[in-house]
Amino acid sequence: MRRIELKVITRAKKEEIHKISENSYRIKVSSPPEKGKANKRIIEMFSSEFGIKRHNIRIISGETSNRKIVEIDI
Repeated sequence: MRRIELKVITRAKKEEIHKISENSYRIKVSSPPEKGKANKRIIEMFSSEFGIKRHNIRIISGETSNRKIVEIDI
């Protein structure tokens, strides 16, 4: 398992993942932070970017915050 810290920017015009350090990323999503839409999009983006199945990625801290900790089963 690997834990990654995220700084999330919602309602971005351009979606992107930017690596800050080994376990820290800044991620921009176009989805609004409403009803889990941004969280769902974060998981989708990480899944496609790194080739990890979506069910192996989960947000363990910061569900309603722009700072999150994501756990990935590798």
